Amino acid sequence: MTWKNDKELYTLAKQELFTALVGDVLDKLGYLHQFLPPNIKPLRSDMVIIGRAMPVLEADVFGETIENTKNDLMKKPFGLMFEALDDLREDEVYICTGSSPNYALWGGLMSTRAIRLNAAGAVVNGYSRDTNDILNLNFPTFSMGTYAQDQGPRGKVVDFRIPVEWSSVRINPGDIIFGDRDGVLVVPREVEVDAFSKAAEKARSEKLVLKSLQEGMSTVDAFNKYGIM
Repeated sequence: MTWKNDKELYTLAKQELFTALVGDVLDKLGYLHQFLPPNIKPLRSDMVIIGRAMPVLEADVFGETIENTKNDLMKKPFGLMFEALDDLREDEVYICTGSSPNYALWGGLMSTRAIRLNAAGAVVNGYSRDTNDILNLNFPTFSMGTYAQDQGPRGKVVDFRIPVEWSSVRINPGDIIFGDRDGVLVVPREVEVDAFSKAAEKARSEKLVLKSLQEGMSTVDAFNKYGIM
């Protein structure tokens, strides 16, 4: 299975694949810890996200602006959030982690800007808000759930386009983020061709397994014949 560019790969993934398939392949390739925690879900169950990671590092603070600080960033509302948002590129995923889950990290106005930049979606290690706006915009958003509390006096973006870790999952800029209702998967750049090629092969094989099971073949015989289940 080949593709000429990212757009063709993303179309293939959305039409033929799902995260469980690709995750199974990553297991076989020795990448055993690539799913983000299971509490990260899409705002609407049919949302699918795929694109290159634009990692964003958030940190807790205790005021929108802090005086008598030795770090000028502490005087800046939201830190580097606006710069990070404006730096999103086509088909990239805003993927944010680092803070406590006490406030929303994504909202409706952010979604509007991201759509204008042709971004692929947002995945945040915390909550999203302005849910009706995001759903009306149909912008793929994955979070721990919805919560209206603002990040303004509680959190700041301190850096972006840097490697981050989320529950021991390493996320590098440019890794592929693939998410659906069953989970969000980080596919490292160095293994993406093998991962998606073998996932496409597995998808075709699973159709054969399904047909055999529908025709009455036992699961033991099906696994012995096809090697998957």
